[in-house]
Amino acid sequence: MKTEKYTKAVATNMVIANMVGTGIFTAIGYQVMNNGIPDPFSILIIWVIGGLLSLCGAFSYSEVASCVNRSGGEYSYLSDLYHPLVGFLSGWTSIIVGFSAAIAALGLAIGEYFLPLIGFDKDYTFNVLVFDISIQKLVALGAIIIIAGIHMRGIKFGGIFQNYITFFKLILISLILVLPFLFSDYEHSNIRFLPTAETSKTILSSAFAGSLVWVMFSYSGWNASTYILKNLENPKKTLPFSLIFGTIFVTIIYVLLNFIFMYVASFKELEGQIDVGNIVMQKVLGKNTALIISGVFSFALLSGISAMMMAGPRVAEEIGKDFDLFKLLAKQNRKGNPTSAIIFIASVSSLLVVFSSFKDMIEYIGIALTIFSFLTVSAVFIIRKKNIKNQLGVRCWGYPFTPLLFQFLSLWMMYYFISEDPIKIVWCILTLMPAVLIYYISKSRK
Repeated sequence: MKTEKYTKAVATNMVIANMVGTGIFTAIGYQVMNNGIPDPFSILIIWVIGGLLSLCGAFSYSEVASCVNRSGGEYSYLSDLYHPLVGFLSGWTSIIVGFSAAIAALGLAIGEYFLPLIGFDKDYTFNVLVFDISIQKLVALGAIIIIAGIHMRGIKFGGIFQNYITFFKLILISLILVLPFLFSDYEHSNIRFLPTAETSKTILSSAFAGSLVWVMFSYSGWNASTYILKNLENPKKTLPFSLIFGTIFVTIIYVLLNFIFMYVASFKELEGQIDVGNIVMQKVLGKNTALIISGVFSFALLSGISAMMMAGPRVAEEIGKDFDLFKLLAKQNRKGNPTSAIIFIASVSSLLVVFSSFKDMIEYIGIALTIFSFLTVSAVFIIRKKNIKNQLGVRCWGYPFTPLLFQFLSLWMMYYFISEDPIKIVWCILTLMPAVLIYYISKSRK
């Protein structure tokens, strides 16, 4: 049977869904804590910078992906252009944290948003075999299993689901953007969005650079369609379009959302809040109506799990093709769908839900993910210097300025992040050590 392919619409919606998660509704609460970023204009600027950084990455990834012409994202690019060990470390990081832990976190967020709507306490527990599992975790496990089942059914079916669920999420976000202007029975903030005398000082501060780290966590996923390159219809056009259009679209949404958050609520109301969207909707619509919207939004978060369930298995599949020890992960069904890899990602995600001591790990490995993105963008210079054949013919727009800007902003961000807490880089290295051991064991079995 003919192998199914993802359309341009599916690839673009995958990028959008992968990017728009819970991060956008959390970041501003931390940005204004303890007067970290004291003026609204600087907050809008930091989200523009995050979008610019992601866009520069998208331009660069388009050429790297075009030259390597494999699915699997950074795993494939770093394996082919640097060394297989570098690629394996990237693949290990992507599978465990970039996808599985992120899927688990989204699953738990779905429980957090949905359960209050039906009157359940998220900490209510059930005894399952020898484990006491909270109802929030059961909801998360159910979401992961359902989405995995949808994508195991086939590429075409999974792509249709991705389109509809992403469209549903965008409708809800549109409501958040529009409703504050349709209702006037609340007292909105008197925040001024013009630059102040402190703006330039704020932008050059360590707090601004540190805040950019959390902004980039919210933007993570801009490279999503590179993981499914070989499953795309007409990848020469579909890949760069999905990366660039998806990134620009999400940047606009993020800037508008932050404008709305600050238009409705004061810094005091936003400070330290982990669910800013709900705080804003409660102020505009009242607690009960906001609770309904919050509950409905939980279903929209399925789009993020779905997007990562499309991308993550492709990394595992490519590792399975390269290493005999993991060859089961490369097994496909008759439609070209990596069913074994989907089951693997769903299983790891489920384990992380049950034993959810992975929040700190995400923070440590966030540094590693940034490093691997930095190396991938840097590969554009290797490609040009060695005159490596560009198989699809896609070139990096704005070369060499766009990759250089990505490198500069990434180094600036990592410097301040690590200087605030140097132990994070130590934990990052320690977490990657098992991957080095597994790589050499796998290599000996090849």
